[in-house]
Amino acid sequence: MTKTAIIAGEGGLAPAIAAHLPDAPIYALEGFAPPIPAQTFRLERLVPFLDHLLDQGVSRVIFAGAVRRPALDPEQFDLRTAQLVPRILMAMQSGDDAALRTVLEIFDESGLTVCGVEEIAPDLIPSEGHLTGTPSAADEKDVARAAEIVAALGPLDLGQGCVVAQGLCIAIETLPGTAAMLDFAAQHRNLRANPKGGRGVFYKAPKPGQDRRIDLPTIGPDTVDQAAAAGLAGIAWAAGSVILLDRDETIRRAEGAGLFLWSRSG
Repeated sequence: MTKTAIIAGEGGLAPAIAAHLPDAPIYALEGFAPPIPAQTFRLERLVPFLDHLLDQGVSRVIFAGAVRRPALDPEQFDLRTAQLVPRILMAMQSGDDAALRTVLEIFDESGLTVCGVEEIAPDLIPSEGHLTGTPSAADEKDVARAAEIVAALGPLDLGQGCVVAQGLCIAIETLPGTAAMLDFAAQHRNLRANPKGGRGVFYKAPKPGQDRRIDLPTIGPDTVDQAAAAGLAGIAWAAGSVILLDRDETIRRAEGAGLFLWSRSG
């Protein structure tokens, strides 16, 4: 029988995955406590950690949750992990996607299979359709514009989302994340060209060519609250490519705030 370990990060994804894998051991990078109990490990001792997983009979892992780039302590490196440092640092300088790809390669090379949320919990990834509310024609145009922008940002390895209002890009997601982007949009609500026109939309999608086993975009109840605080009309995302946490509560809050939720194809 395949034994899977959860590499947990911050946010609600780790508990959702743990519910699908109740017997899975859970680990977390030291300093990034997930909302569930977990054993910790240090990146500076990555190779011994991989050996530990194999010794425990683990054959595959799933990454679940957000992890920011940790500060590395040179004195903590073991000899074998130290040999990986140039490779890891070079990838980290190239951007988040390059860094994640390198981490996946290291796990694969150790003999551990990395699986994605689609394999473990496909119900967390909505297919095409309107979950609640209906976007206006103006909203649909803003979503289409936002999708173009996110796709164009992909080769630059920036974020996975943006806010567009009345055809204008109000904010894009960068290293600080979605909450920071929506907070910026909330602070600059007056940038809309027509105060009585479309309120704007938040759109989220994976980067083109992104490895879907790790760092799929995620939205949930808090995202709805943040979008409502920014005065937006709704949230849209690439159908079949974005994780939706706590679906019922997310829909409930969207309905309460008058926001549409649209899992959009194309």
